[in-house]
Amino acid sequence: MEDLSAQIHESETRLVQVKQYLHIDKRRLELLELEKTFAEPGFWDDQQRATALSKQASDIRSDIEDYESALALYNDAVAADELAKAEDDDTLFTEASMALEDLRQRIDTLELASWFTNDLDHGDAIISINPGQGGLEAQDWAEMLFKMYTRYGQRHGWKVEVLDAPTGEVIGIDHATFIVSGRNAYGMLAAEHGTHRLVRISPTDEKKRRQTTFAGVEVLPVLPDDIEIDINQNDLRIDVYRSSGPGGQSVNTTDSAVRITHLPTNTVVTCQNEKSQLQNKESAMKILRSRLYEMEQAKREAELETLRGPKQEASWGNQIRNYVLYPYQMVKDVRTGEETGNVDGVLDGDLDRFIVAFLRMKASGNKTSG
Repeated sequence: MEDLSAQIHESETRLVQVKQYLHIDKRRLELLELEKTFAEPGFWDDQQRATALSKQASDIRSDIEDYESALALYNDAVAADELAKAEDDDTLFTEASMALEDLRQRIDTLELASWFTNDLDHGDAIISINPGQGGLEAQDWAEMLFKMYTRYGQRHGWKVEVLDAPTGEVIGIDHATFIVSGRNAYGMLAAEHGTHRLVRISPTDEKKRRQTTFAGVEVLPVLPDDIEIDINQNDLRIDVYRSSGPGGQSVNTTDSAVRITHLPTNTVVTCQNEKSQLQNKESAMKILRSRLYEMEQAKREAELETLRGPKQEASWGNQIRNYVLYPYQMVKDVRTGEETGNVDGVLDGDLDRFIVAFLRMKASGNKTSG
């Protein structure tokens, strides 16, 4: 039988590190204090504060439970390994090996959570996709990316709320804006911000020539209500128009779609997938707040961008990832070198390998610079 001692020792070391990174002991004390706060008279009178603290407690509780679950699995693996050696039992050895593999995946997840040091990382994300160079083909590529991120959200059990995704004139979509809600959604999806390049045989070219197209992906955090963004209503131009996207007969026959222009910055946001004009306006304002927050952050830190990286044209030389469907099959991330030949899987939302590789590289850089 293979000796699992090295794997067990590695798992023990990583568990100790994760416990330190996640400040488990400190968070246990924080949770106790929060639970005392919940019991205070009148706590639930302030619904906004109560909701925020309840979510904070839920996140802390989840981290503690995930760590304790991994620790229990580690103890099970150790016990199975010791018993397998004592009884020279291949079945127990296999059981120990499977427990260690499960443990490795759980520790990977815990380690990932430890990389999210910004409070916004734990919240929801606003994703916008816009076609870049490549003409009508780029609209088709934008729709492929839209479906890819929708599937990615579904794989993680996150909620995906489409705000605006009008169809293109011939194929694909003109653009898409949607909110992905779930634990650590922004922290994970922020890795996808940038230009995405597709190489394939053009589906619209009669001569079946190879075509290169681009699309830009913007990822913003959904801001909590306690972050104040000063927006002067006099600086806004609000236009309403008839929805052109899917959404049912009532959407398409009423002026429910909303376009808001922030005049000082010329920032334009649209929303048309909700059933009422009021709902569309609220969703558009949520996006506007996030974009203005990002611009203010960039200004304060005297950098081009701080939350989403440099704003670049969606064209050749600026891409963060290449998706090649012809003459061979490969997806490769330019930033990390991570690659796979399973293109269909990636386009079906299997993105974790790329996102984790980028976040690991970023975390390593932060530790080095720190």
